[in-house]
Amino acid sequence: LLLTVPAIRQLKQNCPDLTLHALVGAWGAPAIDRLPELSQIETLEFPGFTRQAKAGGLAPYRLAWQTAQHLRQTGYDAALILRPDHWWGAMLAHIAGIPRVIGFDVPDVRPFLTERVPFTRQHSVEMSLALASVITGQPLKSAEAHMHYPVTDDDRAQIDALLTELGAVKNQPIVCIHPGSGTQTKQWETSRWARVGDTLAERLGAFVVFTGSPSEVELCLAAAKGMTSAHDIAAGRTSVGGLAALLARARVVLGADSGPLHLAAAVGTPTVALFGPADVVEFGTWGDKTRHAVLTSDIGCLGCRILDWPNDAPENHPCVRDITLERVIVTALRLAR
Repeated sequence: LLLTVPAIRQLKQNCPDLTLHALVGAWGAPAIDRLPELSQIETLEFPGFTRQAKAGGLAPYRLAWQTAQHLRQTGYDAALILRPDHWWGAMLAHIAGIPRVIGFDVPDVRPFLTERVPFTRQHSVEMSLALASVITGQPLKSAEAHMHYPVTDDDRAQIDALLTELGAVKNQPIVCIHPGSGTQTKQWETSRWARVGDTLAERLGAFVVFTGSPSEVELCLAAAKGMTSAHDIAAGRTSVGGLAALLARARVVLGADSGPLHLAAAVGTPTVALFGPADVVEFGTWGDKTRHAVLTSDIGCLGCRILDWPNDAPENHPCVRDITLERVIVTALRLAR
């Protein structure tokens, strides 16, 4: 969702009279709820993305019908289906009778669209720009597409207080490590993060902060286990805005391919992102390549897009685990200086 921000901003800049609304999952709303370009944000438990228990085969269609009636009351002129494969969202817009439904020309989505954009393998930011260009009537340039997340004074105050509580010395350099990624296959070998943390703390004089969601506290504790340098765990202790402020304070942010690495880029902090099954071309960190490093192994099936292998040992899927400790440390030190 963060990767749609450049397109939203350019769309409003090029068509300032447009009123823009977003319909997103509640879990993602904080990524865009501060955008002044959006007049309204509505949330929906999108089938296929919610982590709630399944409610039966007809439930997604009942939800589409109910939501469509709500959308009809607003009377939208156009809908952009920003996720390329989101047939359900396209179907929803179609049922709602929205005159223009714009999306990518892929088989499952195609029947519900009024305007189809050829699908080409490119970065997610560029894909969103291509769809928004249909509304503006002119190409939107990726060179002008900048990630952005606004950090408030309250966010900064929250993090100042948290860092003091964690034991960081005032004005001490900060390094953030985000070991989680939502699926084990995308994660690095947990024990290596402690060695990375100790090395960066020693070389940069930094205080190391491990970040994550409330459900990732144990993972962060495991990642930090064995560290001898000053560090602590901030997982579950920040809002999204607070996390953004913390990442903005860091000299460098390291971690597996995840939303917080994109958030770090959106606040201007250098990043080291470790990629495996996710497609780097589509989801690599957006921004200046001299400030945002994407590390991969040379395994032949890299970017397979299979993010989960139930009941299979991580050792059988070494795409991320094969990235060496030395590469991560050397890259982080280069970006942090």
